[in-house]
Amino acid sequence: MYKLYLELLIIFFKIGLFTIGGGYAMLPLIQREIVRHGWLTFKETIDIIAVSEMTPGPFAINAATFVGTRTSGILGATFATAGVVLPSFLIVTQVAKYSERFKDQALVRYALYGLRPAVIGLIASAAFLIARTTFFAVSNGQGHLFSGIGNILNAINWRAIMIFAVALTASLKYKVHPILLIIVSGLLGIILYSI
Repeated sequence: MYKLYLELLIIFFKIGLFTIGGGYAMLPLIQREIVRHGWLTFKETIDIIAVSEMTPGPFAINAATFVGTRTSGILGATFATAGVVLPSFLIVTQVAKYSERFKDQALVRYALYGLRPAVIGLIASAAFLIARTTFFAVSNGQGHLFSGIGNILNAINWRAIMIFAVALTASLKYKVHPILLIIVSGLLGIILYSI
């Protein structure tokens, strides 16, 4: 059991250390590591993302806590959460010491300019993985959609697309509050998926 705690700490430390840009940029790495270690299936990681987004607090901490709890209870949650938080804590502590000295240097500015597109790419990758799993029938945990072109219409999850369209329109056009969108989307899910 202690081996699992150490593994949770190390894996989530690695996730926290090598993903720059926050929770959404972490999604591809979180998904890959969780599925690779057999802690959750690909589909379950998408569910974790939904639950982590609905609960208060940073996404990465919520996801780490959920995975840790799911794999080995409260101690697992403690080790996973500590693992994902520790790199940021250590790095920010050091950066704060030296930020005044280096903030105006050209190399630092250029490095930050280079990181921005990479973070956008990671977030776009995560959005694609979530969309693919949500909008299409997934035949296996690796996310392969379908075997033939004739099955495309059968593979589309029309209910999910309807809920997405309602939420996107309500958010962009009518500026509906995110909490209300979550509640309405949950109710639409209950209605549409029980039919």
